[in-house]
Amino acid sequence: MTRVKTHAGRVLRAELEARGMSANRLALAIRVPANRITAILRGRRAVTAETAVCLGRFLGTGAAFWMNLQSAFDISSSRARKGVRSRT
Repeated sequence: MTRVKTHAGRVLRAELEARGMSANRLALAIRVPANRITAILRGRRAVTAETAVCLGRFLGTGAAFWMNLQSAFDISSSRARKGVRSRT
């Protein structure tokens, strides 16, 4: 069985909790719709390059951090759906 990597929204949720910040406050700070942030937090939406740039700038992580999380999740999810075993 292939283990699916963690969705970027789960990491974002932990970061917001550590900062005592709501999804709405983050959305206002990075100037994106609040429903985009809540959908990411729920794992219902992927982090796009545009959102990754905004998150990276605001949270000090860099955009690549968020894109790498999302990419790893997408690849592991695809492998799991196809029944392909992961090597890493």
